Amino acid sequence: MATLQTDTLRDLAAGVPSTQLVEGAMLEGTLNGERVLLARSNGVARAIGGQCSHYGAPLAQGLLVDETVRCPLHHACYNLRTGEAICGPALSPVPTYEVAEAGGVVRVLSKAAPPPRPSVPRNNHGQVRTVVILGAGAAGVAAADMLRRKGYDGRLVMIGAEPDLPYDRPNLSKDYLAGTASEEWLPIRPRAFYEENEIELILGERVSALDPEARELRMLSGRSPKYDRLLIATGSEAVRLPVATQKLRHVFTLRTLADCRAIIAASQHAKHAVVVGSSFIGLEVAAALRTRGIGVDVVAQNSIAFDRIFGPTLSAFIRRQHEAHGVTFHLRDNVRAVDETHVTLVSGARIPADLVVVGIGVRPSVAIAQWARLSVSEGVVVDQYLETSRPGIFAAGDIARWPDARTGEAARAEHWAVALRQGQVAAANMLGERIPFTVTPFFWSQHYDTTIQYVGHQGTWDEISVDGDPEARDCAATFRRAGQIVGVATIGRDIDSLRAELDFEREAAGALGAGTVETFAVGGAEGALSRR
Repeated sequence: MATLQTDTLRDLAAGVPSTQLVEGAMLEGTLNGERVLLARSNGVARAIGGQCSHYGAPLAQGLLVDETVRCPLHHACYNLRTGEAICGPALSPVPTYEVAEAGGVVRVLSKAAPPPRPSVPRNNHGQVRTVVILGAGAAGVAAADMLRRKGYDGRLVMIGAEPDLPYDRPNLSKDYLAGTASEEWLPIRPRAFYEENEIELILGERVSALDPEARELRMLSGRSPKYDRLLIATGSEAVRLPVATQKLRHVFTLRTLADCRAIIAASQHAKHAVVVGSSFIGLEVAAALRTRGIGVDVVAQNSIAFDRIFGPTLSAFIRRQHEAHGVTFHLRDNVRAVDETHVTLVSGARIPADLVVVGIGVRPSVAIAQWARLSVSEGVVVDQYLETSRPGIFAAGDIARWPDARTGEAARAEHWAVALRQGQVAAANMLGERIPFTVTPFFWSQHYDTTIQYVGHQGTWDEISVDGDPEARDCAATFRRAGQIVGVATIGRDIDSLRAELDFEREAAGALGAGTVETFAVGGAEGALSRR
């Protein structure tokens, strides 16, 4: 684990004393004006790019584990030897640097050449001539990226129902909706990535049927692509209000980029919005609309927002955050009717609204799996390798319900980072590797200037202990069930969040009977991602 040092940035070409770079230490510096992380692991000094390729967080503030470093912001993981991003949400590598140690001084010399992509198919790649990915979201892109990084050189097709390039979905309810991030930030990869990696993108089209016997998909357009391996990563769809709103142009759900564009357009002239639901999406939308200067009322059936997930202390803090920014809550209430100018509640309250956003949850998009008679139970049932009840068909992301090694329970998570990581593991297993999915679920939620990180499972809990003060943006809440820790939520304690995640992963490894970290080969490099 890292011993974080807070030295001011220094020129690493001039070197640092070897005594300052003790085992497990990370130092931050620069080389030719670029931020560089210098670390010592297993007795060897190594240097990689100092900023996460996902959102630019300083890796020196993260956690060093063996020969990997984990980002403090969104828990991406990099191989310290190769710079490879071995665990999402980061997909792009960071550069590596030549390091010399002599005479009691460690110097960073120059940027190293990136490792070549594997060109020789391994395992049973030769038997896998065509891979089709159904779903162009986080899991699908991560899988396609990993297939190419691992040397798969066969046909690779990705099918998405939306017309846009695959994009960063969490940003829809955060910075992009708030107007503090441009649409240029949204694509996970630019179009050139798909062209250079020979990934056939079929966007804006839907699949009407799946024939597992013929290993064939049928699309509404008439196309019928065949596959040797199929990944279903169709995500979720928004739950809609039971009251009639179909003909009202100012009522929206937020799931797609098209939804978000429509809400942004409507917000240009809106003065008062009603957000229905106090889910993560609902309250992040409320914060984004307040940032745009729009009045916001939140209507929810529960008594305290997030109480079931975060408990009373953190939930009350989040509510106070929103109220301090002018949000009005109508809790233990529900929508009775919506018209062109108002939302009427069951309680009789009538709230003016020229914009309504419904955020009452999502449901997994499992129709194609049901048609194909895959095992479906609160999601598409997969084994520890993310393979469905039909050999050769895998599932990842919001729809996948996998056996959690640590708790022994079936788990399903609607989290961006989980989808990316499952896509990566599924890709390896589609090529014949046998890597169990043991990565701990992680998500973050943003409310104005406060970010909450959560690791673990959002199941039930019967005990909460809170250390620190949410008001000071410095606290950790630990959730237990029958004495076992099942989740940890933190504010302002990034290292605590990373350590909790690591502890959970080690428990999962122990449950699988492993005492050591299995290496997960990425482009010829190895890094800790899964445990066997």
